[in-house]
Amino acid sequence: MAEIVIAVYHPKPGQEERIVALVARHVPLLRARGLATPRPAIAMRSAGGALLEVFEWVDAQAAGRAHADPEVSALWDEMGQVAEFRCLADLPEATRTFPHFAPLA
Repeated sequence: MAEIVIAVYHPKPGQEERIVALVARHVPLLRARGLATPRPAIAMRSAGGALLEVFEWVDAQAAGRAHADPEVSALWDEMGQVAEFRCLADLPEATRTFPHFAPLA
């Protein structure tokens, strides 16, 4: 069964442009590797500058397979150099009912 994930990336100082570019490549790569569904992904920005990406894995094991995929691992390593991977609970918006985020172009 497919699973939806919300990824949170907090850009390191001076790296926002780079993480935005990497996020734009992320889901297309996952789809090309058979790991993400064609459901449209959503990318957005929190008030504090964190980027959120919502997408759908093809099944519950896809994330595990992604960790074993060299192309995906390389992209994730690159993302980790320019951003910290955070929890949704780290965002001030997470404490609000109906949190709002700015769409990422």
